[in-house]
Amino acid sequence: MRLIARSVDPVRLSFLMALLRDAGIDCVMLDQHISAVEGGIGVFPRRIAVAAEDWERARQVLQEAGEETA
Repeated sequence: MRLIARSVDPVRLSFLMALLRDAGIDCVMLDQHISAVEGGIGVFPRRIAVAAEDWERARQVLQEAGEETA
C-alpha cells in the first residue's frame, strides 16, 4: 500500500475516495478512528492509501480532478 492523500477534512477525504473508486481503484482510509483519541478536534490527518500497482493511476486521477496528492 502507498499513501496517496492526507487531510483533516472528512468531506474532502470522502470525495477523494469516491473519485478513486469511480475510477475502479481500491483504496482504504487509514487513521479513521483517531478522532476517538484526539477528541474530534481534527488535529491528526487521516490518510488514503492505494495498492502500490495502482498508485500512479490514482495520482493521475486525483491530479486530473485538481486535487493535490501526498
